[in-house]
Parts: sequence; C-alpha cells; structure tokens
Amino acid sequence: MARSMAARRLPLVVVLGATGTGKSRLALQLGLRFGGEIVSADSMQVYQGLDIITNKVSGQEQKLCKHHMISFVDPLVTNYTVLDFQKKATAIIDEIFASQKVPIVVGGTNYYIESLLWKVLFDTKGESGGSDPAVAAAERKAELENLESQELHHRLSLVDPNMAAKLHPHNKRKIIRSLQLFEQTGIPHSELLQQQHEEKGGGPLGGPLKYPNPCILWLYAEQAVLEARLDQRVDVMLEAGLLEELQTFHQQYNQERVAENSQDYQQGIFQSIGFKEFHQFLISKDTSPEEVRHQLLDQAIQAFRTVTKRYARKQNKWVQNRFLRRPGSNVPPIYGLEVSDLSQWDENVLEPAVQIVESFLKGQKPPREPLTLEPVPGKDKQSCQFCELCGRVIIGDREWRAHLKSKSHLFRLKKFRHLASGSLSANSSSSSTGAPAERTEGPGGAHETRAQPHC
Repeated sequence: MARSMAARRLPLVVVLGATGTGKSRLALQLGLRFGGEIVSADSMQVYQGLDIITNKVSGQEQKLCKHHMISFVDPLVTNYTVLDFQKKATAIIDEIFASQKVPIVVGGTNYYIESLLWKVLFDTKGESGGSDPAVAAAERKAELENLESQELHHRLSLVDPNMAAKLHPHNKRKIIRSLQLFEQTGIPHSELLQQQHEEKGGGPLGGPLKYPNPCILWLYAEQAVLEARLDQRVDVMLEAGLLEELQTFHQQYNQERVAENSQDYQQGIFQSIGFKEFHQFLISKDTSPEEVRHQLLDQAIQAFRTVTKRYARKQNKWVQNRFLRRPGSNVPPIYGLEVSDLSQWDENVLEPAVQIVESFLKGQKPPREPLTLEPVPGKDKQSCQFCELCGRVIIGDREWRAHLKSKSHLFRLKKFRHLASGSLSANSSSSSTGAPAERTEGPGGAHETRAQPHC
C-alpha cells in the first residue's frame, strides 16, 4: 500500500539508547510537545505482567500520551515473533501518520527497531492450502523443531548452501526460519536477501528504508555513570515491589512449568532480563533456612545487576555498528544526546531534541551535525571455519581467532603435536628397515594441517 502524503512529510522519530538512559522520559516529553503518539519497540513490554522488571511506563504516563505495543500479549504465549510485531506496529505507525501526527518509536530491542526502519524481514505466513496461514506456519515450525540441529542444517545446505555456510549448525532458530522461507517462497533465503539488498535504496545490511524521513535520536552516557545509574535502578525496582511481582508471576505462570520440567527461559516473557536470574530464589521453599534464602536472593540481585549492564553495553554497540560505522544511502543519520548529567537534562537533552525534531518537521537542516565514527575495516563476519582438531564449527573471523588462542584448542594442539612427533619417530625407524616414511601433517604449523573452512 502506498504511503500517504502525511508519511512523506512527517518524520518517524526514533529514540534509541541503552537501558537506563531515559528513552521513555524523552519520548513522553516529545509526544506531549508535538502531539505525537508513542510506539514501544521493546520485545518484553509487549507481554502482560512483570511491569516493574520490564520497566514499563506507568498507567498515568500512558494517559498523558497515547502509547502502543505495550501489555497486549498473554504471558503464556511463547511464539510471538518480530514478524508479528512488525506487522502490527507498522499498521499503527501508518495510522498515526494518516491522522497527521508524529509517531515516536522508543525502545531498546535491536531487531524490533530494525524491523520498523528497514525492509529487512520476510513474512513466512503465506498461503497454505486454504487453512489459516499463521496456524499452518506454526505447525510446520513445530515439526521442524522436533528434528535435530544437524539434520536441519543438512537440509538447508541442500536447498540453500550459501545461507547454510553462514549459520552455525546449532543455530536452530535461524536455520528453521531459512527453511520455512524456502518452503513458502520456493526461493533460497540467501537469494531473497540479495534481491532485497539490490532494491533501490538498499544496502549490504538490508533493504531500503521503510519510511523516507526518519529522525533518529541516540541517548548515551559515560559507561561508569550509566552502570552506577543501573545499579541504582535495581534498588528502585526492589523498593517498588520487584520481589513481590516476581513471586506472584512465578506462582501464576511459572511454578507449574518448573514442576513439569518444561520451563524454557529462552522463550516469551520468561526470557526477560532479571526473571531467570531469580530462578533459584523463586523455587526455594519458604521452609528453607533463612540464611540460604538470603544467599540465593543476594546472588540473584547481583546477577540481575551484571546482566543488565552487559545488555546496556550490547545495545550501545549495536547503535555504533548499525548506524555510525555503516555508510550508505539506507543508513539514516543519527543525532547524539549525552545524558551523563541528569541535572542538565533540559539543556543537554530535551531542548536539543526538540530543535532537531522541529527542523525535520520544517524540512530544514538540524542545528547540529549527526554523529559519525570511522568505518570498521572490511571483513567477513559470517565466515565459517571448521576446526578438525576440536570438532567445532566457528562462525566469524574474530571468533575464529579467539578459538585458535583458547586453552582447549591449544591443549589439543599440543597433544596432537606430541602424537605426531611420536608417529614421525616410528616412521623414521621403519624407513631404516626399508619401510616408506610418511609425512605427517596436522593443525597448527609447518607440516601440519590447518583447520580449513568446512561449512
């Protein structure tokens, strides 16, 4: 469907940033200032429940400015995907544009944001013999999930060897998606991606921009300042009733799954940062010694702090790699706003953000230049190597170099060389009696077989 005139004039405002940088605060202020509506791009906030640990905006804040894509999926649903999100959120954004309002996307789930900015995904829920395509796709996915990863990877290598070479044999989720794409379209996933990249406005990382006028605002802070703030936020969550929320949710939705040994902390809302870290504490009985429960609680809180900081670093790294080091027509400019000093929020964050958005609305050049970083030297991040010595498939050049330096690889290499030298000595003895000497080659150096690409 063609975009409306409003969509071509009004900007799609996107507020990015690591957890704890104040994205929701700025989005709300911009929404009130420009009469916009907010679209959450957080993969955990779509679920009902766990409002504190997923850091949802309050009901009062939602009344001040209309919010979308929050608390509408049942917590027991485990098959809600980024494709589901993309379809619903895109329709909402189009409706906001049609009403002559500014949509403000806010969130920190990288692939959710990508699904709204770029044409990067394909809908696998195509026609299927007259039955409900969504149900048919889910049933087929369930069938494939029952197969072993190696078998799935082998099947993919037969229909799409290029994609199979880029995916680790144990990456079951992505392998299944590629297989389903081929089954739905009859075209290998790698070819679909290539077609997408070659579209007008496309680039090496994806297709063209979905919306022609994106205004990207990135909130960032000094690392030490941000991590101290994240520690404080955990304390605020605890004071707000985090433990009670976790215990109630566990009793309603998780306790029975744990008892049946069917819990999967990699699906749905159960993968929320923080929830699985409290697992041992939540399953401990009230009759357990108080000292044990205190110890489990302390461990859970510390793990929660650690994983939150790690996630924040990952979010910032994605912004840098996806926007700042990827020149091209399909990579929109990004405007940085430093939030290290919250006492200077209005001067350093709100006022500059308002000025930037206003310039987009007027079709003028923003008052500040977008951020840039030096591009990373070209390298094939998806290269696939097979270490015959360790029997492992390694995806990525950096990961391969790290593997060659790992203790396990070096231990096996030392052992191999020892065995190889013994074999050479034996062959030398044999040659002295007239038997032919064989030249032994193995991983790791001269006269040794180096692990070769084998994917």
